[in-house]
Amino acid sequence: MKRIAKIVGTDILRNRIVVVYTLILACLSWSVFALEDNSSKGLLTLLNIILLTVPLVSVIFSTIYIYNSQEFIELLLSQPVQRKTIWRSLFYGLSLSLSISFFIGAGLPILIFSPADIAWMMVLMGCAISIIFAALAMLSSIFTRDKARGIGIAIVLWLMFSLLFDGLLMFLSFQFAEYPIEKPMVAIVALNPIDLARILILLHLDVSAMMGQTGAIFKNFFGTHVGIATTFSILGLWVIVPYKISLKRFEQKDL
Repeated sequence: MKRIAKIVGTDILRNRIVVVYTLILACLSWSVFALEDNSSKGLLTLLNIILLTVPLVSVIFSTIYIYNSQEFIELLLSQPVQRKTIWRSLFYGLSLSLSISFFIGAGLPILIFSPADIAWMMVLMGCAISIIFAALAMLSSIFTRDKARGIGIAIVLWLMFSLLFDGLLMFLSFQFAEYPIEKPMVAIVALNPIDLARILILLHLDVSAMMGQTGAIFKNFFGTHVGIATTFSILGLWVIVPYKISLKRFEQKDL
């Protein structure tokens, strides 16, 4: 398994798209910190860029890579290698390479220009988002043989988690403004890994006061050790559940 994962990871890190992705993240990160005197302002600007760019590139690139690797997968299946080992190696290769790319492009500038606790939380969330959307990409690619349809599903997933979900939250907050919905909002936010990452980073930046009463509720839950541990557990489920479903589908699929 390690050998296959190493082959996949090395192939991805040498891919031109991943190289360009890393360079773009690096240019944006260094530029933001160079233009902003306050590191907190730079982190807020970079946060919005990362939470849009990282999931988009991760989910689309991973989906395309799985479809383009069909011949490689079929070759591996002709060898005495378990399907579980092949799928796990692909997942590890994609996850590690995308995480390394994010760390080199955005993680290093963040660690250099920002306080240690905030910087490490932002790097961890960026890597977590990369891994989660790689798992979602593997799930979307295994459910259909049509490459265009698979990429379409991946784009819809990104749109849902990055844009549509926040719009739905705003709609609910306006419609039920007269009711105490702050606590249910905490549970609803758990359905979106991007929002979980955003809230954790904003709380570490200590700007929760800008979020009003809902921000106070979030801080009371996500700001505690139990809340942070729960959040990381939920993010872990966002990795495990899509991956396990795609693995089960891959083991049963007739290629």
